[in-house]
Amino acid sequence: MKKLYEGKTKNVFELENGNVLLEFKDDCTGKDGVFDPGENQVGIKIAGIGKANLETSIHFFEILKKEGIKTHYVSANVENATMEVLPAKVFGHGLEVVCRLVATGSFIRRYGEYIADGTKLPGGYVEMTFKNDALGDPLVTEDGLVALGVMDHAQYQSIKAQTLKITNVVAADLKKMGLDLYDIKFEFGYNKDEVILIDEIASGNMRVYKDGHIVDPMELTKIILKK
Repeated sequence: MKKLYEGKTKNVFELENGNVLLEFKDDCTGKDGVFDPGENQVGIKIAGIGKANLETSIHFFEILKKEGIKTHYVSANVENATMEVLPAKVFGHGLEVVCRLVATGSFIRRYGEYIADGTKLPGGYVEMTFKNDALGDPLVTEDGLVALGVMDHAQYQSIKAQTLKITNVVAADLKKMGLDLYDIKFEFGYNKDEVILIDEIASGNMRVYKDGHIVDPMELTKIILKK
């Protein structure tokens, strides 16, 4: 297989059938050895988190499929920590989409003078950032994305609508387990001009609380998969 890309948490390979293979790694984003899905650097390595993230992604992708929401997911091999997906082009040089249901983390670091940590954000708050470690993954607006030629207004609105819908599906599933979703990070791309969810839906990309305390990624995966 031809390696196309090595990311923070996974390697990407090209398959002979035209699809793409994602190989999940045991790296998580964070800082000073502490897990933080809002960080833009790999700050912690957790043994087994790669397979855990894959299993969690399978769990949510299957739910989305039942809900009629198209994603890039095709199949997976948990033992090898790999997932086969449809090929999709990213927007620009890579774009992350964050949906926040509760103000916390980097949102508070930016806007703490206006809002208290833990404040609910009714309806969800969607923001997008460029994947650029050197610049600290800068925020970018809808008008900015259009002006830079990264996407058009219709694509932006499609991503925003899908983000809110998918976030609500994930939050509802977690709520059944007694868990509260605070925020979650997604990536989108386009396959044959259709905007779809790509990458993963893993515990390492979401901030979840139980009884007022944050749940670490491995424990969260155990709860989700009932292990």
